[in-house]
Amino acid sequence: MNVHPKTVLITGCSSGIGRAAALSFLEEDWRVYATARNPADIETLGEKGCELATLDVTEQDDVDRVVDRIVEEEGHLTCLVNNAGYGQFGPLEDVPTEQVHRQFEVNVYGPHRLVRAVLPHMRRQEEGTIVNVSSVAGRISFPGGGVYSGSKFALGAMTDALRNEVAEYGVDAVLVEPGPVATNFSERAAEQVDGTNEIPGIERSGAYESWYDIFEDSQVLGGAGPAAIPPERVAEDIVDAASSTKPRSRYFPGTPARVAALARYLPNSWVDTAYSYLRKLA
Repeated sequence: MNVHPKTVLITGCSSGIGRAAALSFLEEDWRVYATARNPADIETLGEKGCELATLDVTEQDDVDRVVDRIVEEEGHLTCLVNNAGYGQFGPLEDVPTEQVHRQFEVNVYGPHRLVRAVLPHMRRQEEGTIVNVSSVAGRISFPGGGVYSGSKFALGAMTDALRNEVAEYGVDAVLVEPGPVATNFSERAAEQVDGTNEIPGIERSGAYESWYDIFEDSQVLGGAGPAAIPPERVAEDIVDAASSTKPRSRYFPGTPARVAALARYLPNSWVDTAYSYLRKLA
């Protein structure tokens, strides 16, 4: 009989999905290790009962330190939630290669570092769940979203491979793919798409102004968009996956995510026609 308390490590808890997930796990009496790059951003989670740790997913030393701490203090790690990430948007020509690397550093290499750090412990205890928080943008790309979608496509491919690699050890790998979520994600994304070129990451060539017009006017990426779901809805699926003895391989929180996921099966010509129509509207 497993007498260990259920223990979860969550990255990117400063706001949005990560914060909601930490609180949801607490409600289910899990031992929660909430992390963020800036510890000041998660102080309130500590007041509610979370264990706090500074963790930048791009720093291997941070990853090793936090995972080793959990194993030393708890003797057991039930679940890893790879949630930390951001969106680098912009037409491919306008996004410098170093920013593509930075996007993958956080959204792909970061989760990979955490997976490698926790798996030896999960294999040894012969149980555990790895939840990678992705996006429906990892199933269908769109103009201006190639870099972000590319990182999420990669995370999905890695999760699919991992799921079968670790199944024999009693470890599950799950992908959670929400659509628009009511967080500050879109605000952060907009900071990377600035027409003044003062923000590193975008070098506007002048060839794609119709795309920038659509981006600046649209709320479909999240925030206040009418299709956005609350982060608590995503957290619900994360906790469900972590608690289930046989979790699904993929979760699509909310109706918008389930509908958007079906778009990948549409003929490319239909999708291209839809994007062409949007350009004309702009």
